[in-house]
Amino acid sequence: MPLVFAGACSHAPGITGRAERADPKLRDEFYAAFDRMRQAIEDAGTDALMVVGAEHFANFFMDNMPAYCIGMGDYYEGPIEDPDWLGIQPVKVPGNRDLSERLVKSLLHDIDVAYAEEWKFDHGIIVPLNFLTPNYDLDIIPVNINCQGPPLTPLHRAYEFGRALRRACDAQPERIAMVGTGGISHWPATPDSGRIDEAWDREFLGRFLGNRREELIAYTDQETYRDGGQGGFEIRTFVAVAGATEGATGELWYYAPIPIFAVGCTVAVMNVEQAAVNG
Repeated sequence: MPLVFAGACSHAPGITGRAERADPKLRDEFYAAFDRMRQAIEDAGTDALMVVGAEHFANFFMDNMPAYCIGMGDYYEGPIEDPDWLGIQPVKVPGNRDLSERLVKSLLHDIDVAYAEEWKFDHGIIVPLNFLTPNYDLDIIPVNINCQGPPLTPLHRAYEFGRALRRACDAQPERIAMVGTGGISHWPATPDSGRIDEAWDREFLGRFLGNRREELIAYTDQETYRDGGQGGFEIRTFVAVAGATEGATGELWYYAPIPIFAVGCTVAVMNVEQAAVNG
């Protein structure tokens, strides 16, 4: 069954952990956009939500850093961070082992992907889930793209990974929604934390929402690091969603730089019904 929903959003820990310190108007508008995305996912009749995220050394480290990994567990737990710091209490999130295994088998025809039967969710996945499935009652398929430990997967490969994910999702009978989570510009755990390059973010979002592949994959890591910070490497999750919706354009539901959240806060959707069938 074709992919029923696709979008992208931010996942910074401050979004939940420092909520009371944000400008109430900006925060509430951002949260409302998250809720709009939640409703759209529900309205699509979603059976499983695939979250394409960027893991932060919680499960994978330099002794074993897969470029791409898919969760293949019956369930997942999180957050791995201090719940009081993150503002999210420990939860057990349902997976779907059978669906994950079918997706992995399908992907292996196109791309070498790792899998993990155990996965502790950090803020990269659990913060979006806090808004998109607040009752944690939807099957989750976690997907990780290495955005932390160079050498990083080239952007054109992230786009191709998204195309492969789309083919794998379309081959399943379940109704699958996909959400990419990441930056955009941010400098976490550095003296520049809280810095946001709004112009760079908006330029990137224009390329993403227009699904302009050649422009999306034209960024070099050096340029991204300079203009978007080391957190900007997470554009790979957005690029994968663009690949999964090749032929489609998107709509920006929310963007604002919120320094106390330390990221350019984004909620965007792609018009999956426009997407080309890619082979």
